[in-house]
Amino acid sequence: MVEPSARFEEVRIPLDEPVGDVAAVSGVLGVPEWWPTGSRIGIVLAHGSGRDMNDPLVAGLHRGLTDLKYLALRFNFPFAESKRPRPDRVAALERALRSAIAVLGRDPTAAPAHLFIGGIGLGGQVAAQMAAGRLRVNGVFMIGYPLHSRDQPTRGLRAEPLFRVVSPLLFVQGTRDRTCDLDALRRTFTRIGARKTLHVVAEADAAMSVPRRSGRSQEDVVRELLGVVDSWCRHVLGL
Repeated sequence: MVEPSARFEEVRIPLDEPVGDVAAVSGVLGVPEWWPTGSRIGIVLAHGSGRDMNDPLVAGLHRGLTDLKYLALRFNFPFAESKRPRPDRVAALERALRSAIAVLGRDPTAAPAHLFIGGIGLGGQVAAQMAAGRLRVNGVFMIGYPLHSRDQPTRGLRAEPLFRVVSPLLFVQGTRDRTCDLDALRRTFTRIGARKTLHVVAEADAAMSVPRRSGRSQEDVVRELLGVVDSWCRHVLGL
């Protein structure tokens, strides 16, 4: 059914298996103006560790992507839903993301024709792990990918899933990100077979925060990220 204006719907996302006492998580579905006409691109956006779907960066990207005509969903991982500080096990995070993706296909007549998944920090990491498996997506975007432990770029790189992804990859990294040394990331690129793109955000940390001395606001950073993600998605699809 064609809708005349963008709307944002709060949704409950049932998990196929409870995580502790969490049987469903919260989400917000952004349905763009006149959906499902146009390119019919869907995006699922996951938050990082220590945050939830209402993190200003996640919420800002979500609203902006909806305004740019994407069917966009942000959601909570189970640990955020129950307000626990520690992230869930990887398998539980992946199940939650899979359940969130299923929301976009609830109405077969308005399901997206193309799908991109990604997120901030942990959210992007989980998206990459999912794409390294059997999940078929048009691309994966990772904002502040946690390549290594804080200030340890030569030890224990979290790169193995990236080597198995075949979908295009977008990395958005800040120059002050202490969990992703840019030189280490570029060396990692030599072992990634998928098409990859790197966008560097000057003076941003892992959470895409910039210092006051930069003369930029968080809104400025969100606009930059929106432009990068939008351009990359459309380039991947040849639009």
